[in-house]
Amino acid sequence: MRLYVIGTKGQVSRSLRELAAFESDLVIGFAARPELDLTRPESVTSAIMSFRPDIVINPAAYTAVDRAETESDLAYAINRDAAGEVAKAADKVGASIVHLSTDYVFDGKKPGPYVETDQPNPQGVYGRSKLEGELAVAAANPRHVILRTSWVYAPFGHNFLRTMLRLSAERECVRVVDDQRGCPTYAPDIAASIVSMARRLRYWQQQYCGITHLAGLEAMTWHEFASLIFSESARRAGPSAAVEATSSAEYPTAVVRPANSHLSTERLRSLFEISLPPTPSSISACLDRISHEEKGL
Repeated sequence: MRLYVIGTKGQVSRSLRELAAFESDLVIGFAARPELDLTRPESVTSAIMSFRPDIVINPAAYTAVDRAETESDLAYAINRDAAGEVAKAADKVGASIVHLSTDYVFDGKKPGPYVETDQPNPQGVYGRSKLEGELAVAAANPRHVILRTSWVYAPFGHNFLRTMLRLSAERECVRVVDDQRGCPTYAPDIAASIVSMARRLRYWQQQYCGITHLAGLEAMTWHEFASLIFSESARRAGPSAAVEATSSAEYPTAVVRPANSHLSTERLRSLFEISLPPTPSSISACLDRISHEEKGL
């Protein structure tokens, strides 16, 4: 089976690249500049048609949530227009499209977990551009799977876990908001889920089509997430700090973050028979990886 991944530097694409080394039955290609430039639609079509994949996976996105307010043209060009072009090019070669989206399509006002059929109401350019990207993908390719995820972290890249470890080396106490809830999701878990899903998608069934939430099992606040990170890190004699709860009001941003980003993953479990590991287990795996790399193991 031939899989083609859009992008090489993101947390999910890097995780897919690492996983590919252990999947002997898969041929996985990775699109990167200059051959593929998401701001040049003609390069998207050319790259995909040259590789001739069975499934195209698109985790690439403009993710600067606050900067998107002043760079809206670029955000829409990548998150909406390019997403549609990728899906269209995949359809031209008879490939399914797996497109990654975000919890930011919701306003966060629902008291319980969001299901796939809940009405989106994004609060900023980033969320709106990702929602319009979902619509563009669905319109361009009838064999589409749109995966909404939440609070992604990895042993590499810019993410909350790595930021907490860095801050713990600089201060004894870290202040973290406790009025936003979401589902921390480990990028290698996303990659493993996508590969498992791809093996089903090769034998397409219409029930696969549409939106599926792919996120960590446990919903928690950023404060609780930070506390888990430091608890697991301290258990390894790694960096840790005390965590003081604070409110989002003390950290004003250009875009208000959803207070509730809890995504229900019942469809993922029932339709694709995929369930991510418990969050403490994934945090542990991430910290082990970081520790081993720091020691040169």
